[in-house]
Amino acid sequence: MANPVLNRSFGNSRTINSGLDAGFQVPTDVGPVTDDVMTFGGSIRASGILLALVFAGAAVGWTVTDAEVTPQFPGWLIFVLLGALVVAIVTIFRPQIARITGPIYAVAEGAVLGAITRIYEVAFEGIALQALLATGATVLVMLVLWATRTIRVTDRLRSVVLGATVAVFAFYLISIVMSLFGFSAPLVWDTGVLGIGFSLVVIAIAAFNLLLDFDLIEKGVAARAPAYMDWYAAFGLIVTIVWLYLEILRLLAKLRSD
Repeated sequence: MANPVLNRSFGNSRTINSGLDAGFQVPTDVGPVTDDVMTFGGSIRASGILLALVFAGAAVGWTVTDAEVTPQFPGWLIFVLLGALVVAIVTIFRPQIARITGPIYAVAEGAVLGAITRIYEVAFEGIALQALLATGATVLVMLVLWATRTIRVTDRLRSVVLGATVAVFAFYLISIVMSLFGFSAPLVWDTGVLGIGFSLVVIAIAAFNLLLDFDLIEKGVAARAPAYMDWYAAFGLIVTIVWLYLEILRLLAKLRSD
């Protein structure tokens, strides 16, 4: 799931640009500053809870997908995916209820991830663990790069990352429309040099979106944003991690298809 443009303002004209889910745009006013404010600890706890719910949902999706008998995605997958998208859109327009909608999204998206991963695992044994480890390592590396200010989130970097993210989202959207008419976008599934290169570029873009998510949390805490933004920021971070995992899973499948 691609991650284009967000525009956030925390009450006192401090504008924060970041990336969340495909096509999402956050309301410019997230509410007045109160004593009940956003904190690093709150954002970390919310992210941990949502991540745990993603794993729980993935366990369900993995269990109910009988990929060995029928090596294709189960019919219910599209309904769960659409439900997750609806919940995500609701969260964007009502960030105040992210504490409720965030967990619902995490479970639904986790179920989709579990089903997809099961299909890949049957085709390429061990790929699920490889993708999981690679995703965790990427998140850790980007966190260190951000925390040590090895890479600084400047306005220019933010614009480049968001522009690239929108371009990826547009490409995926076009490829989906093409598939409805019997055509396929070769870069998405191609196992050749171009296909692998495309996946590497998309993974890099997803990884840099993590920097924007980390920066969003830091600026939100500094601006004393309302406490519900802990859950909203965690929601955005989980969306990015899910996207990163799926792209890494696809890349590993391409590498092992030859």
